[in-house]
Amino acid sequence: MASTIKIQQPKIPDGLTTSIFEPMEEPYYEMCIINDCTIKSEEIHRIRFEQVIFKNVTFIDVSFRSIELTDVIFDHCDLSNTDFRDGSIHRVEFIESKILGLNLSDASLGNVLFQNCNANLISFGYSKLKQVHFNSCSLRNADYYESKFNKVAFKDCDVNEANFEQTPLKGIDLSTCTFDRINVSMKDLAGCVVTADQALGFARLLGLIIK
Repeated sequence: MASTIKIQQPKIPDGLTTSIFEPMEEPYYEMCIINDCTIKSEEIHRIRFEQVIFKNVTFIDVSFRSIELTDVIFDHCDLSNTDFRDGSIHRVEFIESKILGLNLSDASLGNVLFQNCNANLISFGYSKLKQVHFNSCSLRNADYYESKFNKVAFKDCDVNEANFEQTPLKGIDLSTCTFDRINVSMKDLAGCVVTADQALGFARLLGLIIK
């Protein structure tokens, strides 16, 4: 299933210049590389990044609500507990990054890749995800409450205790993922692709006795 879903990669030109992140009156950053630094205690509403690469950047106590990210790569970054609520995130990649507790609730994501990330406790509540890949990520206790999925793929992820309440999983393939339990209602599970062993686990949640 995941292989049939294509996503667009960030459109980033060659020869980007290295830049230092500094707050500006008009918070718009474009065509640059921000690397090997810490962004700390910043609260900026509607900040915009376009054609930007973040590499080895740590975000501490950062709130970028209503952020706009277009053609952006986060490579080996730490965005733990960063606030990107209400964000608009398109053609973005999170690569080998720690995004523990990243807040993406009420966000709109399109053509986004999460690759080899520690995304435990990440929040997507009330978000819209279209053409989004989660590959080899730890998504333990991730929150997808009342999210809308359109061409979303999970491959080789740990989704134990993830919350999919009020999120229809029709067409979502979890067969390569590992979990002991996920939070989902039976009506929203209809059409979800799982293995035989995973199906037995769901049957036990229904209270069935399997011989």
